Amino acid sequence: MNQPLAYVHPGAKIAKNVVIEPFTTIHNNVVIGEGTWIGSNVTIMEGARIGKNCNIFPGSVISAIPQDLKFQDEETTVEIGDNTTLREYVTINRGTVDRGKTVVGNNCLIMAYCHIAHDCIVGDNCIFSNNSTLAGHVTVGNYVILAGMTAVHQFCSIGQHAFVTGGTLVRKDVPPYVKGAREPMSYVGINSIGLRRRGYKSEKIREIQSIYRILYQKNYNNSQAVRLIEADMEATTERDEILQFIKNSKRGIMKGYFSN
Repeated sequence: MNQPLAYVHPGAKIAKNVVIEPFTTIHNNVVIGEGTWIGSNVTIMEGARIGKNCNIFPGSVISAIPQDLKFQDEETTVEIGDNTTLREYVTINRGTVDRGKTVVGNNCLIMAYCHIAHDCIVGDNCIFSNNSTLAGHVTVGNYVILAGMTAVHQFCSIGQHAFVTGGTLVRKDVPPYVKGAREPMSYVGINSIGLRRRGYKSEKIREIQSIYRILYQKNYNNSQAVRLIEADMEATTERDEILQFIKNSKRGIMKGYFSN
């Protein structure tokens, strides 16, 4: 551990080969895994649980208390998985009594100036481009990409393998495997390029396209589309995941591009 001008609280649990650059502050009740690099001027506050081989760039603040007036100083955490990179000035707030934790998964890239608020759950292999912001209680699946300056409303959910274009205001839930764009945000197709990059075969991509064609391009309402998909489409992991996401949506899913 290398910290000639850093402050590390004696109660922090730091793996032996963690590198801590000067002018960083690490508070009590922090755990940092092997191989992690922490740049200068980083502040890691109580409740942080950081995995192995992470990179945290200068100016980041991890596990500050929530920006939530209902917070009563309950004991909560921020949990960051292995091999995740947080670029400059990323802020990730602790959870509240609602979920008790804020989570960022493994192999994520969170670019400069992103903010992840209290009680968010972010999956593995996600990329958030610069200035993207999650309000509280947001759930993000695996392999989600948010382009720059995306803003996500509190309590929204974004399904795995979804892509949201830059500057988008996400006020509704974004189902798995799709692209969201425009203002107000709407469906603009499935994330076929991303799916191919991750090894999805053409037949599976066509299946997902067929499901969303019924949902978004046939002028059915959501309930009608769900019934038709269940009746006409063969049961597969992807079909059932999409249907379950729609049924569980509390804020409602985003509109199709033919919607008024």
